[in-house]
Amino acid sequence: MLGNAFLIALREIRRNLMRAFLTVLGVIIGVAAVVTMVTLGQGTTMAVKSQISNLGSNLVMLRPGMGFGPRASSAGVPNFTQRDVEVLRDQVYGIEAIAPVKSSSLSTIYRQKARSTSVTGTTPSYFTINNWKIAEGRFFDENDLRDGNAVCVIGDTAKQELFGAEDPIGRLIRIGAPNSSSSSSSSSSKKSSTSSSSTSSSSSSSSSSSTSSDTVYSSTVQVIGVLAAKGQIGMGNQDDTIIMPLTALQRRLTGRTSSRDVSQIAISAKEGSDSERLVSDITALMRARRNLDRNKDNDFNVFDTRQIAETLSASTQMMTTLLAAVAGVSLLVGGIGIMNIMLVSVTERTREIGIRLAIGARAREVLLQFLVEAVTLSCIGGLVGIAVAFGLCVGISKLIQVPFIFDLKINVIAFLFSAAVGIVFGYTPARRAAALDPIDALRHE
Repeated sequence: MLGNAFLIALREIRRNLMRAFLTVLGVIIGVAAVVTMVTLGQGTTMAVKSQISNLGSNLVMLRPGMGFGPRASSAGVPNFTQRDVEVLRDQVYGIEAIAPVKSSSLSTIYRQKARSTSVTGTTPSYFTINNWKIAEGRFFDENDLRDGNAVCVIGDTAKQELFGAEDPIGRLIRIGAPNSSSSSSSSSSKKSSTSSSSTSSSSSSSSSSSTSSDTVYSSTVQVIGVLAAKGQIGMGNQDDTIIMPLTALQRRLTGRTSSRDVSQIAISAKEGSDSERLVSDITALMRARRNLDRNKDNDFNVFDTRQIAETLSASTQMMTTLLAAVAGVSLLVGGIGIMNIMLVSVTERTREIGIRLAIGARAREVLLQFLVEAVTLSCIGGLVGIAVAFGLCVGISKLIQVPFIFDLKINVIAFLFSAAVGIVFGYTPARRAAALDPIDALRHE
């Protein structure tokens, strides 16, 4: 009986294709909107997690000042010391690796090419903490750090801008203050053509230049490695960087006038450790080391990427759910359209219903027939909506550069919900058709 009802439903739909299409248009839009919103929301959540994980492995950043972003204030706030790094490593449970960091925006010159680049001085642990991979050459090691060797590892963008297609490994670049580029250009082009064996002697002959705030020296540094590309995160380019041993940066470029010469501390938390407890322990220890009274605010901040990732993911999922709920309203609108057309169909086919009832058809069979037609319409709309959503998700995900994640569960749920819409909104017209009196129906013109 269900098979016959389904065939009759298809015949009626085919008889009025344009009306059937307009009837299910609301369902198509509703299903497509729900599936698209949820799929793109999941892709966005995945993209956020991926970008944050690129920052480092369970990364915790310790910085002087209060707050992050454009309103962050670090004026007059003391930096950290190497002793702070050692105390944190020895006394805080849950730290996998830790590295002091000092960064400056300095001029970098290779032959006739000069540009301003972020130069970071740190220890070998920094590469592990920040999930850096090597594409060419090698990282600097503990021996380079201990001896203060003038070596560096450069990011992919720095490589492209300075060297282009040329192999940078073993080449010499000159790093110094932004206003020293013009005076150093000619000498750097000569030094860049020397062999790598002369690195030590050429590095020792550094010329000083002054900026408005500090005395920054210029020095020749050998490239020993190229980092694998990471790409953009937020407004910053992670690949536009040069990383060198902290001792080399201090001795050859920025100097060391104070023990408080560590501008950041990068920490990698152990897998499975309690983020909140780790941040709390770091905060308590640093307050004690910086002699902050109980009534004073922190003059440093702790940036935990795991907590940020969880917060952003929760916010994205909540927004996705809200948008999906709003989009789901159009499914209800589509259901109302189905009910309206089915009521019209009952009125048009009143005489046909009367004939069926007169020759022995039971009321429940008439009800089933019209209910199957309504469900068939809504299911066709659901399938078309899923197909439309698939195309939209593929195109939009490429446009906004988020991963396309096909979720079978949400597609099945959307289809079943469209079928439920057909049942709910098709029942009233079907019930009306089943309740017709055969004699009155036969008299209907």
